Amino acid sequence: MNKDLTSINDLSQEEILGLLKKSIELKQEVKKQRRLDLAPGTMGALIFEKPSLRTRVTFEKALQDLGGSAIYLGPADIGLGKRETVPDVARNLSRWVDCIIARVFEHSKITELAENATVPVVNALCDEEHPCQILADLLTVLEFRGSLEGATICWTGDGNNVCNSLMLACGLVGINLRVATPKGFEPPQAVANRALEYAKKSGASITLTNDASDAARDADFLYTDVWASMGQEGEAEHRRQVFRPYQLNRELMAVAGSDAKVLHCLPAHRGEEISAECLDGPQSLVLDQAENRLHAQRALLAVLLSHRK
Repeated sequence: MNKDLTSINDLSQEEILGLLKKSIELKQEVKKQRRLDLAPGTMGALIFEKPSLRTRVTFEKALQDLGGSAIYLGPADIGLGKRETVPDVARNLSRWVDCIIARVFEHSKITELAENATVPVVNALCDEEHPCQILADLLTVLEFRGSLEGATICWTGDGNNVCNSLMLACGLVGINLRVATPKGFEPPQAVANRALEYAKKSGASITLTNDASDAARDADFLYTDVWASMGQEGEAEHRRQVFRPYQLNRELMAVAGSDAKVLHCLPAHRGEEISAECLDGPQSLVLDQAENRLHAQRALLAVLLSHRK
């Protein structure tokens, strides 16, 4: 693997599959013993410009499971790129910690951290991608379907950062993906083109449409996310009107079929992008997804930290 995980593009098909295999192995191993001690004495710096439940808890717990620890640095602690330049933060932290886990607004801050840090940098979310979420999603699909190849996922809603990473990953590992968004809210063309390139090699089908029902037909998994992310609060009301036909609800589930499973990266707004009965119903895998953030990130950190000097 590369030193860093700044994007799904940093991973090959083989590396993704290897991380999923290791995730499952460590998931079983940690049930037998609380600490794995695969990275004893290490410390990770968690730089968070955005608040989080799942990302913070699962990364801190993953480091503890590996025998390490974490220090949390919120917006007031650093002022990334304001009080201190991103390169200076990266160079200083590299003298003290073994990895940097960053949840930021702009992708450029992730790449700047990676370029200037001598320790691994992990993208824990930015405006362009959310690679760690997608590793957890793939792990969830693998566990409940038995294989990735040939699975069909329908994404409905905004062509956002999670959608971007999902497209790239599906193209790499051979999952069929149908992305349904309103006009004007499609994923960036550059991301779509890269995903299609990957899909040619893996045999996956990547489809973009403005029709949620077409995308959902006979899908194995229906996936959605909030319509307005952090930083888009001013657009929330407009987006609620535009995205209403893309809600993941009972009607869309009926198009997919009785065995379709529900995915959502959380937090969710019940009654907006997803109905309560779908989010909380028997076909929902959202809590499995949330748990798998821990297992996927534990495996990722185990691999990245194993290369430290």
